[in-house]
Amino acid sequence: METMRNWPTEIRLSKDRRSLAVAFEDGARVELSAEYLRVTSPSAEVQGHNPSERKTVPGKREVEILAVEPVGRYALRLRFDDLHDSGIYTWDYLHELGARFEEKWAAYCDELAAKGLSRDRVRR
Repeated sequence: METMRNWPTEIRLSKDRRSLAVAFEDGARVELSAEYLRVTSPSAEVQGHNPSERKTVPGKREVEILAVEPVGRYALRLRFDDLHDSGIYTWDYLHELGARFEEKWAAYCDELAAKGLSRDRVRR
């Protein structure tokens, strides 16, 4: 098993369940929105099994995190209120999401625009 480079010292779900704050041993502190975590889920459902299968997930602006569950000593499983719960967020992946937020968020917003999709949920 790969050794984790980024060990968390604190993990805190916000009271409104719309963000997760993580502090790491290296001094990095990240606050990741539930929306960002949901649309970048490391699950096969979102990422696919290769880059060509990766999905752009629209309509998650209001998503909330229902539960934060440890997976061994190396990761978290997040359960979202849209029932998505198959992503395993390793410490290294959470660290990367914080460090590369601007790049990843801009790419996500560009993908939404290119596909005519929105961050808002479609009302029926």
